[in-house]
Amino acid sequence: MAPQHQTTGGGTPARTRTGLAEHVAAVQKLRRDYRALPPDAPVRLAKPTSNLFRFREASGAPPLDVSAFTGVISIDPVERLADVGGMTTYEDLVAATLPHGLMPTVVPQLRTITLGGAVTGMGIESSSFRNGLPHEAVQEMEILTGGGDVVTATRDNEYRDLFYGFPNSYGTLGYSLRLRIELEPVSPYVHLRHLRFSDAAETMDALARICADREHDGQPVDFVDGVAFAPDELYLTLARFTDQAPWTGDYTGQDIYYRSIRRHAGTGPGDYLTVQDYLWRWDTDWFWCSRAFGVQHPLVRALWPRSLKRSDVYRRLVAWDRRTDFFRLLNHYRGRRPQEPLIQDIEVSVERGAEFLDFYHAEIGMTPVWMCPLRLSEPRRAGADPGEPVWPLYPLEADRLYVNFGFWGLVDMKPGQRRAHHNRLVEEKVAELGGHKSLYSDSFYTEEEFWRLYNGPAYSGLKQAYDPQGRLLDLYAKCVHNR
Repeated sequence: MAPQHQTTGGGTPARTRTGLAEHVAAVQKLRRDYRALPPDAPVRLAKPTSNLFRFREASGAPPLDVSAFTGVISIDPVERLADVGGMTTYEDLVAATLPHGLMPTVVPQLRTITLGGAVTGMGIESSSFRNGLPHEAVQEMEILTGGGDVVTATRDNEYRDLFYGFPNSYGTLGYSLRLRIELEPVSPYVHLRHLRFSDAAETMDALARICADREHDGQPVDFVDGVAFAPDELYLTLARFTDQAPWTGDYTGQDIYYRSIRRHAGTGPGDYLTVQDYLWRWDTDWFWCSRAFGVQHPLVRALWPRSLKRSDVYRRLVAWDRRTDFFRLLNHYRGRRPQEPLIQDIEVSVERGAEFLDFYHAEIGMTPVWMCPLRLSEPRRAGADPGEPVWPLYPLEADRLYVNFGFWGLVDMKPGQRRAHHNRLVEEKVAELGGHKSLYSDSFYTEEEFWRLYNGPAYSGLKQAYDPQGRLLDLYAKCVHNR
């Protein structure tokens, strides 16, 4: 079957359908291409977008062409399942599922995050308090391993160790080519209520209660996240599906979503969005990071094309700045202090959330901060020893509510501060609180720290089994040394 195409908001053709026969042929070609690479050549993927913030120099080796794995292969609306190419963006996946009244159980906030990226990395969103993380909705995944084999891993077949070990491996064990995922039904609209709090401990208590009850003030709660604008100004956003809406907001043009939280908090009936606009409510302004490019200035915003108000556009601007060092040099010639990039997502248990926020406001001070609760939906792994983590490379405890805190920006440096001063403060505090940090951005752990936090023994066994020749980087080299 010939692939069908649609146009994304960025104006580029997006493949949203690909046939099974075409997929099988693409797998065979990729295996040949992989085996043709020199054994000592670094393996890189040719991808048009990335949501990683570990920037590295371009390699001279030709990258693997994975463009054939950017489509939805099939959707079963009765069983609520989709077979999807591993490089398919959530933007294209959602565009294919919504006409069936379905969506993935967790849709990360940014349009160009890929399904495979969210599974081998870590994805999260406001449905994570009830649905866990994106990889928990996967029934099977077809993986090109570091050893050059293509295997289909499930929870209970001979490759179950790879199935459970793949999340948080960041392409160091292999690449997902096809994933079968569960979907859930949606309504046309989402109703939002914003609750204001003046204290971190009070906020965490309310978050724990609401996530346990899945309701508030007699209304069901399908989605929960929040924003801390200051130590004494915090908001939780509770959202629910609804079949009708008296109006719908639009945060793809002049209005800015995160500013609307303050405006709607505690007033009247709240806010309404179409389900699609709700899923991408953070993407238009990359949460609040578009302000760094002047896009939140009314005049600039009016002139900036709507099609370019997208996270992938802003990310390319950041990549350009990293290559050219433009803003650092500009600040130097203006006589301003050096600044340290602090782009991180961390998780701590809800019981330690207020303690983390108190530390963060005292030592870092950059706001806003995103808050998103999550709880693993899969409490245990079949056949595992009691207490063994379900997902070994990101060992969250089952039956415990965590809070993800996301903070992204630049922090002023003071004379004499150590390299990566603020990043190291965060890493040390999160470890002290028994939490974990996502690895999509810069990390500064020692090797001993890293393998203690990310289950070095389990990773070593997986690496030996599925990449015995070390064709792919190991997790520490990739995520800390940024090779």
